[in-house]
Amino acid sequence: MFRALIYLLPLALTIYAFIDCLNTPEDEAKHLPKIAWVFIILLFWIVGPIVWLAAGKMRQVPAGGRTPSEWHRNHRSQWVAPDDNPEFLKALKEENKKDESLLKDWEADLRRREEELKRRESGAGPEESAPPAS
Repeated sequence: MFRALIYLLPLALTIYAFIDCLNTPEDEAKHLPKIAWVFIILLFWIVGPIVWLAAGKMRQVPAGGRTPSEWHRNHRSQWVAPDDNPEFLKALKEENKKDESLLKDWEADLRRREEELKRRESGAGPEESAPPAS
């Protein structure tokens, strides 16, 4: 029984520290980046989790009382969906106007080329038809 406890207690401590580290926001990890803490916890089986629990994480409640499961909500941009963002909608309208202008230019060029081709086919030479002024 005691022999099993010698292995299970460090394993439980490592699992707890690993999960705690993964759930900790990046800005609450102290001294090292989170990825470094993950490697320390997993590589240094007994010492790593103890060091993480003692010095790796800010233990006081952050401003606003945020919890690890809520931290991503505070980092979200102001707008949730693109169709709720007036800047995004404005950019779409500007792009749409540019595309429509380009499409009109292409259509005008296509009509000009078709008319020129019809004139050539009907026997009127290209020298007789003057290109339209742009």
